[in-house]
Amino acid sequence: MKKYLPILKKCPLFFNVSDEDLIIMLNCLGAKVDVFDKKYTIFNEGKPIKHMGILLSGKAQIIQMDFYGNKSIIANVEPGELFAEAFACNNVTLPVSIVADEKSEIMFISSAHILHTCSNACSFHNQLIYNLMKSLAEKNVAFYEKIEVTSKRTTREKLLTYLNLQAKKHGNSTFNIPFDRQGLADYLEVDRSGLSVEIGKLKKEGVIDSYKSSFKLLF
Repeated sequence: MKKYLPILKKCPLFFNVSDEDLIIMLNCLGAKVDVFDKKYTIFNEGKPIKHMGILLSGKAQIIQMDFYGNKSIIANVEPGELFAEAFACNNVTLPVSIVADEKSEIMFISSAHILHTCSNACSFHNQLIYNLMKSLAEKNVAFYEKIEVTSKRTTREKLLTYLNLQAKKHGNSTFNIPFDRQGLADYLEVDRSGLSVEIGKLKKEGVIDSYKSSFKLLF
């Protein structure tokens, strides 16, 4: 497990945990690592789960499909990020799917090992629970941001709301987003061709500039 320490130190679950304690913690938590090919469904919608995941390498997406097969991207998962923790802790039916967007290496941790102290009475357990609660709170903020974007009525409003939020996060009018055009359309829950048309209009109007995943707000 030592080879994973650099990326695990970036995971919010292990904030303020020393390398020595982290190695002990992983053994205590019964952490396991698996590798998934691109497009493999790691967690299936409609199934209960008992494990949360930490992306060690690659990329994954949290998605939701409607009755007609239309995909909505809820969030991207990048290396070092924790995912599915809210559902694993509640042992509820998963309302989304988590899919590998490229070949990915993932560490799985049982929620029961976190929520219930072990017989060793590890000193770092309280820190772990605090970190988990903080991560859940941050995910709630991201969820409300998604609602703020997708609640807008038009593609233009959704796009500009999203780009403004990204500019604020980056503290700069020029920034990169974690989506290609199809991914951005799926996140905004709009048609890709309509999105491309709107981006073209905004560029002509001098509102934005863009190249692939790079955007600049000009207003």
